[in-house]
Amino acid sequence: MDSSKPLDGIFVVALEQAVAAPYCSSRLADAGARVVKVERPSGDFARGYDRAVFGESSYFVWINRGKESVALDLTREADKERLHALVAQADVFIQNLAPGAAARLGFGADALRTKYPRLITCDISGYGESGPLHLLKAYDLLVQAESGLVAVSGAPGPWGRIGVSICDITAGMNALIGVQQALLQRERTGRGSGVKVSLFDSASELMAVPYLQARYGAGAPDRVGLKHPSIAPYGSFVCSDGREIVLSIQNEREWESFCRTVLDDAALATDARFTGNNARTSNREVLEESIQQVFGLLTYAEAVDRLTEAQTAYGAINSVHDLIAHPQLRTRPMDVHGRTVEVPAPPYVMEWDDRQFPPVPAIDEHGPLPEPEGRAAKVAA
Repeated sequence: MDSSKPLDGIFVVALEQAVAAPYCSSRLADAGARVVKVERPSGDFARGYDRAVFGESSYFVWINRGKESVALDLTREADKERLHALVAQADVFIQNLAPGAAARLGFGADALRTKYPRLITCDISGYGESGPLHLLKAYDLLVQAESGLVAVSGAPGPWGRIGVSICDITAGMNALIGVQQALLQRERTGRGSGVKVSLFDSASELMAVPYLQARYGAGAPDRVGLKHPSIAPYGSFVCSDGREIVLSIQNEREWESFCRTVLDDAALATDARFTGNNARTSNREVLEESIQQVFGLLTYAEAVDRLTEAQTAYGAINSVHDLIAHPQLRTRPMDVHGRTVEVPAPPYVMEWDDRQFPPVPAIDEHGPLPEPEGRAAKVAA
C-alpha cells in the first residue's frame, strides 16, 4: 500500500505559541508536512501549563507531535536572519504572536508574500486586523465571554467557562481549513495567498444560531443546562437507581416511537400539547414531568433497553475517567521520555495514518537546521 501522505514535501514554518497555531500546524504535520516550530529561547509558554504527562504539559503533548523545534531570540538580528532563511524555503508561514508583533519584527504577511510570491501566510489573532479591539491580547476564556458563548452555555446561575479551549481549537481548525484551501489555490495559480483567522470570528461563527434567533426571532436562548433551548424532549432524566441518562427526540417519527415503546403511552404522541416540536417546547415543564415519572420507575439498564428498542438517541453522563475506559475511544501511542502515553486519536481516520504519534520536540532540539529536503537544488537553480 502507498505510504505517502498528502502534504509530503510541504515545508511549514510556525512562529507559534499556546494553542490555536500549534493546533493548525500539528494537523499539517499529521498529513505529512515538515513543521519547524520557532520558539523563544525559554520555549513556548504552553510547555509550562502543567506537568501532567510524565513531566510534560498535556497541552504541549497534544498539539506539538512530530514537529522540529528551533529556539530564536528575534530581538537579535542574527536570529531574524535565521528565520528569514527558513521562511525563504517555506511553503507556509504561520504565526500567532501578539497583535502587530510579527510585522514589527519584520515578518508581516504582506511583506513576506511580496518577497516570496509562492508563500502562504497564516495570521491568527484575537480580534482580527481592524475594529476597536484589534490590538487587544485575547485568550480563550476572554473570547468565550466577549463573543457571548458563555451567555448561552451551562445552567442558570454564575457564569461558567466551557470546559475546553473551544475558541482556540476552533481558530486552529479554521486556520487549517484556510491553509489547505490556499495550498489547493496555489496549485491552480502558482501564487501563495494570505489566510487570516481570529479567535473572535471563530467564536462568533459558532454563535450563528443564537445570533440569528436573537436578531430575527423571538430572542436569544436562555442557559438551560443539559436541555436544548429549541428542542423537546432533549435532556437528562434520573432513573430509579440514581443514574442519569440523556436523550434526544428530533422528529415526529422518533416522538411516536418514544411514546409507544419507552413511555408505554402511545396516546401521548397525539396529545395536542405535544404534537410537534413547537408545542412540546411550549409545554416543556409538563412534558418533562411526564417523562421523569416513567424513568423514575426504571433502572438505568431497563431504560437503555427501552430506548434501544425504540431507536431513541441516548447517552450516558460520563466523567473523564469514564472516557478513558470508554469502548468507543480511539487512542494512539506516543513516546514521552521513554514512557508510552495513549493520546486521543484524530477524529478523522485516513488510510495514511501512522500507528504511533511521533514525539514532541525538546526546546531547540533541531537548531541549527539542515537545508529542507529537496529545496537546496531549487534555490540553486
